[in-house]
Amino acid sequence: MYTANENRYDSLHNDSLYRRLGTSGLLLPSVSLGLWQNFGDSAPYATQREIVLRAFDRGVTHFDLANNYGPPPGQAEENFGQMLAKDLSPYRDEFIISTKAGYRCWPGPYGEGGSRKYLLASLDQSLSRMGVDYVDVFYSHRFDPNTPLAETLGALKAAIDSGKALYAGISSYSAQRTKEAFAIANDIGLKISVHQPSYSILNRWIEQSDKEGNSVISQCRQEGAGIVVFSPLAQGLLTSKYLTGEIPADSRAAQGGSFSSTYVNKANVDALRGLNKIALQRNQSLAQMALAWTLRDSVVTSAIIGARTLEQLDENLDAREQVHFSDDEISMIERLAIDGGLNLWASRSSDL
Repeated sequence: MYTANENRYDSLHNDSLYRRLGTSGLLLPSVSLGLWQNFGDSAPYATQREIVLRAFDRGVTHFDLANNYGPPPGQAEENFGQMLAKDLSPYRDEFIISTKAGYRCWPGPYGEGGSRKYLLASLDQSLSRMGVDYVDVFYSHRFDPNTPLAETLGALKAAIDSGKALYAGISSYSAQRTKEAFAIANDIGLKISVHQPSYSILNRWIEQSDKEGNSVISQCRQEGAGIVVFSPLAQGLLTSKYLTGEIPADSRAAQGGSFSSTYVNKANVDALRGLNKIALQRNQSLAQMALAWTLRDSVVTSAIIGARTLEQLDENLDAREQVHFSDDEISMIERLAIDGGLNLWASRSSDL
């Protein structure tokens, strides 16, 4: 039977390890563990369990899931549910579980989107898979142009009002849709506590202002919502494995999934090499510096990492030890922080 590390909260009051989620009362770890990749049937359960428990032992108190994480869809929640039942149930009140609904998860007309029927049915399925009575955060995983936004947000409010979720969030909404969501939420008495977008040194779309001068970051700051970013390492691009410009056989780029080999292009590789030099001067790996960079603005509460091995997990969590940058470092990074064409979710949400 698993027993958690008794020293896991020794640094609780270190603002490099825990941050407040916007103006809410909730603290999140500055680095959270996501179960998007490597937590379905494609990876050994024993390895998944080791990673989750090591993360908790090192003070990670936020585990991020979604109904479609696998493969197959739902399997990550099933596997996490096993860990809850066998290892983590005594500690349930010590950590945050988040899940989402929006992308296709089952066949037929009610298996995706932003309708009330889909969102609330999906939440019930997620609770069943994980064997819990509630999740801490429930997200609209994407903007759905075919459903009135008021209906989507009304479903989130119903989840909160029923006690099946404690906080509501949106994910990958553009600046305009974020503004609209906050306005509707305020009208119906719903607090959107968190926005979860993709964000990295080479994917900075949430900083960009639209024609009305709004950005995702400015909207969240104005409304007191925290930002929890995913893909801060650009699915592994911002690691040392692509510095040569070659694609390793065991890398995500070679596997033909969501990471396209076209991302490993000359412009991106040149940027990686320059960024790596700055990281070495900071006594960090490229991945550690890239993670720390996403946390440089206090509106970003947490960066979600994935991990295939314990070594990857430990390296990424060690980034928390040095998250501050000098003005000179920021200036050098700015010259290299180009848009690498990495927001693969744009056509399905961020651009709508």
